Amino acid sequence: MSTTAYPLIPYGWADFRAIRLEGRLYVDKTRFIPALENERFTFLIRPRRFGKSCWLSLLENYYDRKWADEFEQVFGGTYIGCNPTDNRHSFVVLRFDFSVVHDAPETLEREFEDYCHLEIEEALERNSDLFSTEAKRRVLDHPSASGKLNALFGDARRHGIRLFVLIDEYDNFANTILAHHGAEAYEKLTHGSGFYRNFFAALKGGAGRSGGGLERLFITGVSPITLDDVTSGFNIGKNISLLPEFNALLGFTEAEVRGLLRTYRDAGALNLAPDAALDVMREWYDGYRFAKGADETVYNTDMVLYFLDAAMPNKRMPDDLIDVNVRIDYDKLRHLLTVSRQVGTASRDTRGDASSEGRATETRLNGNFDLLRHVIGEGEADADMQTSFPLERLHQRDNFLSLLHYFGLLSIREAKAGGVRLVIPNQTVRRLLYGHLRDAYDDVGVLSVDMHAFAGLLRRMALNGEWRPVFDFLRDAIATQTSIRDYLDGEKIIQGFLAAYLGVSRHFLVRTEVELNKGFADIALEPLVAQFAELRHGYLVELKYLKRGEEVSEDTLQAVVQEAEGQLRRYLADERLQRLYPRVRFTGLVVVFHGWEMVHCEIPNR
Repeated sequence: MSTTAYPLIPYGWADFRAIRLEGRLYVDKTRFIPALENERFTFLIRPRRFGKSCWLSLLENYYDRKWADEFEQVFGGTYIGCNPTDNRHSFVVLRFDFSVVHDAPETLEREFEDYCHLEIEEALERNSDLFSTEAKRRVLDHPSASGKLNALFGDARRHGIRLFVLIDEYDNFANTILAHHGAEAYEKLTHGSGFYRNFFAALKGGAGRSGGGLERLFITGVSPITLDDVTSGFNIGKNISLLPEFNALLGFTEAEVRGLLRTYRDAGALNLAPDAALDVMREWYDGYRFAKGADETVYNTDMVLYFLDAAMPNKRMPDDLIDVNVRIDYDKLRHLLTVSRQVGTASRDTRGDASSEGRATETRLNGNFDLLRHVIGEGEADADMQTSFPLERLHQRDNFLSLLHYFGLLSIREAKAGGVRLVIPNQTVRRLLYGHLRDAYDDVGVLSVDMHAFAGLLRRMALNGEWRPVFDFLRDAIATQTSIRDYLDGEKIIQGFLAAYLGVSRHFLVRTEVELNKGFADIALEPLVAQFAELRHGYLVELKYLKRGEEVSEDTLQAVVQEAEGQLRRYLADERLQRLYPRVRFTGLVVVFHGWEMVHCEIPNR
């Protein structure tokens, strides 16, 4: 038990029992258990670091018959502790966590089979009063996990034993195989008679029999692709991922976050004003809506705990508002954004290595990347949300946008013409997307720049007001690396491009389309004074785009510049800037592109 006057933060903890027995912080989500019991076989998709593993640990502790004696210690004071259901502690629970299975293709099957054997054996030993020695032998003697499950389900059915299977991160090693070893290795795993497909076939068989056996199943992951590939869709139960009643099952509501801030402030552990801290957390961690009918958005669980852990006891907010652990591995997206092809040359360059037969593999950005950069530029996209799709159909627009939603990179803002409008939920995700854009350009040799040097220029821009070297750097990079020119094909695209590179700075809050004085500034660089009180410089960028291929006279250019200058003067006069940043001087910058070329970058004439 904690000896402090306030509950310690269980940052990184996924063991529900340990969290409760040690008296650490727990935001009660047990009210969702009765609603979940209306479904026997359930599938929930949520982004990484949202608390899926802790939720499965909660279910294990609630339903496993072997934890009955600790019910009051573990669930006392929670909703379900006061309102238990009839199913409490009435199952033999098998819990699988596939994130622990190593993903090397040559050893994956053996690792998987060994891991499943140990979990099944442990469940049998834990419930030795229900399974005879002969029954355990019949189950464990099968060489495959699917065979063991079939035997276990059969024995449970014959003796009326209730089984509950929990699967955490069901798609973890499959996604890693896809990212690092390609579609062929992935299809071998998930199609035909592969061991992983057989595992899910056994679950489906157990779920389809009455009179015992597999009575309940709960599966979590980050996308529906693998389950669609191994089961032809989750046709043995309900996908609750997009249902509004489960929107806040994982993650924190604003009321919950506000309550946490006040609790720790009142306990003397937090030296931040709750309202000021909430403003920062709302900007960086909120905005996730997983169902179009949901009434409210939720905050990312990991990021809230990260913030609180860094801010207590009586420390300031974290220097880096983005926890490194919440960053989505670019490799998980890389294979979705590029395509490789053989080209008839033996030369070597940054985009491919020559093969022994005199051909090179060239990697290019594909249609998914084009869609991603448009989403980054526009900040939103309309789509029909898809609950299920195989890998082979991921190139379809709605499927890829749906996947970005499941990954937590896009969030539902509203229903739109029978579909949904998806938006970038917060600054953390915006920064991640900017990073994915930069990584993709660098990955295929479209634009490679010295990001360390560029970050140094941005730092001087924030601290000293030296803005020109930043834009000169970008102008020169575009001019000397001609491949990038094919990707700078419109004002919104260039806006997203600039924001992505300006977003390297730790000192600025990068916003696009900021409403100021009855207009919208294209890019605002707002200093993060909540973290860096010494900052005195902010910027508004008004971007103008002249189509490539069109002759642009000096008079035309000056007319565009004057229009932009007038807009900037109006934006800079907005009293909200002075109210929000009383000690900051904002500078307006007019940036004009003619096609891919930056032809003007100046402050407005006085």
